[in-house]
Order: sequence, then structure tokens, then C-alpha cells
Amino acid sequence: MKNIFYLLLFCFSFSAVAQNNDALVKHYEAYYKQMKTQGDVQGVINALTHLNVLKPSQARKDTLAYVYLNDGKFTQALNTIGIEFKSSDSDIALEVKAVALKSLGEIERSLPFYKAIYDKSQNTQVAYELAEINLNLNKLIEAKKYVDLGLAQVKDTQGKSFYETQQPYTVSLKAAFYYLDALVKFNQNKETNVNAALLLLDKALAIEPNFNMAFLAKNALSSQQPSTETKN
Repeated sequence: MKNIFYLLLFCFSFSAVAQNNDALVKHYEAYYKQMKTQGDVQGVINALTHLNVLKPSQARKDTLAYVYLNDGKFTQALNTIGIEFKSSDSDIALEVKAVALKSLGEIERSLPFYKAIYDKSQNTQVAYELAEINLNLNKLIEAKKYVDLGLAQVKDTQGKSFYETQQPYTVSLKAAFYYLDALVKFNQNKETNVNAALLLLDKALAIEPNFNMAFLAKNALSSQQPSTETKN
């Protein structure tokens, strides 16, 4: 009899806990929707964190990581979903890992995630990221590969933002690819490819005359050309 009593008590307690848990889940789901409506990023983060504790979900973890990413909290984003490459990674997880790692200066570790995104989407913006990362890693063959893929696919309406000046600016993505192409060409042979690189920079500046990065690169390379007096 006593055993039956304890069993009933346990079942009742378990049911009460389950009901309480369900109530909390409903509460934080409603709280999450309200925070989204109000545009309260920290509130959204708090709601998703509670929901992940109460009712774990990979999709919800990916969403939380994406919210962290958009809020500039790259370490927190990676801590939420990890940095391992998984075949089961969602599109959101791939983007979070790629962008967060690159933003933290871990460009080589970001590379496989950008590549996976490009293989799935053939996105020209991602092709630019891959070309730039490979150039920075001195993987010039890979960098050239993605420059060529990007130039073959890019549309005149697409843009690329740069942030090296006090005021960020956007140029044509095609011009940005020509700028990268020039840097790749120069790095392939710094002694013989100056003129070829300058021609590519001229292509970029023909599209975007106010392209600051291309203008600076052109000035730097022009200073390496032998003067007329030296030639004579």
C-alpha cells in the first residue's frame, strides 16, 4: 500500500513539473514574440536562452547565435553553436560561424564555412569573401579562382561596402573584384606584374572613380614603376 502511495505521489509530482515546464515554455514563447515586436535585442536573447534551457532545440540555438551575430557579439554567437564544421549545419549556422570567425580575425578557420555557403548558393558576395580570405592567406590560385567566378556572375546592381575611411562607402561589386584581381596579379609576381595590376586597378576606377582602396593601391604600385629617366 505504501509503495502504491509513493508511486502515485511521484506520478503527481512529475505531472506537476511537466505542467509547470509547459507553462514556462508558453510564457517565454509569448515573451519572445513581444520582444521581437518591440525590437528589444537583449529581450530576444533572454527569451531564447530560457527557451533553450527549458526545451532545447538546434534551430532555436542557431537563431540565438544569429541574434548574437547581428548584435556584434561574435564570441557569444560561437559559444552558442560551437566552431566545429558539421555536415548537419544549417544555412544560418554556416553563416554565423563564417562571419563570426572572420570578424574575430580567425580567417583561416572561417574559410571552410564560406566555401560550404558558396557551394550551396553560388553567391557572388561570398565569392568575394573567399577571394579576399585566400589572398590574405597567400593562396593565390584559390583567390584567383573565386575572383574569376565572381566576375563571371556579378551583376551591375550589386555593391560592396568598405570601411577603411571615416565614412563607410559602397562601390560596385564588379569594381571590387577588379581591385582584388589586381592585388592577386601583383602578388603572383611583384617584379613583373606591376603594369598588369595597374591595368586592372584602372578597370576598377573606370567603374568607380571614387573607389578609395583602388586609388590607394594604384598610387602604391605606380611608385614602384621605373621612372623615364631610369629607363633611359
